[in-house]
Amino acid sequence: MDLGLKGKRALVCASSKGLGFGCAEALAEAGVDLVMNARGAEALEAAAQDLRDRFGVAVETVATDVTTEDGQARVIAAAQGVDILVTNAGGPPPGMWTDWTREEFIKALDANMLTPIALMKALLPGMMEKGWGRVVNITSQSVKAPIPVLGLSNSARAGLTGYVAGTSRQVAKHGVTINNLLPGIHATDRAVSLDTGVSQAQGITLEEAKAQRCETIPAGRYGSAREFGATCAFLCSQHAGFVVGQNWLLDGGAVNATF
Repeated sequence: MDLGLKGKRALVCASSKGLGFGCAEALAEAGVDLVMNARGAEALEAAAQDLRDRFGVAVETVATDVTTEDGQARVIAAAQGVDILVTNAGGPPPGMWTDWTREEFIKALDANMLTPIALMKALLPGMMEKGWGRVVNITSQSVKAPIPVLGLSNSARAGLTGYVAGTSRQVAKHGVTINNLLPGIHATDRAVSLDTGVSQAQGITLEEAKAQRCETIPAGRYGSAREFGATCAFLCSQHAGFVVGQNWLLDGGAVNATF
């Protein structure tokens, strides 16, 4: 399928590895030039060169923490005029409701709610002026089905979801869509972190923790970054212009719900 994206330009955050890289890879394969962001310069440049070599697209890198004010300014300056924005940031650490302080909530909100909002506010006007644009926010299945030990993530990402619900319907008439992708467990560093926590808490091996989690997923496995990226690319394509303000679960059926 021709996604109709050749020659477009996209900013993909936290894209040196994991789900962010999966999205950058799928967009590059569709002929999209990229601005890639991540904190680690070496890993980021290696990922960018891989995409340049394989797909022949132009890739600019901005190694910075996009959750900081200075980092946002640098990324926004590099991304002026982009057609596509993919927001992404690592989730807060797990814990219990008794553990979280105000400072930890503010940090989670900055990373997983306020940073995507700042990027949208900065880049949406340019898309609206051109009459075409796509925004995809990587959130979490916890928006649909809260995960008790991920209360910081539940809270921050739910706030972003509410913002998108209203904003997406205000910009749609300008040819700009905003949607959210809600990943369940995928084979990324985040999965290793969560499984490590389970293994330590229960005194089991990492492999046993992963097998235990797989038993809760109807698909019987973790998702891959590549299939996640392909879904992102479709939402950014010419074929998804009528998809507005939606929350797409990619969880292997883990959330047991009709809607």
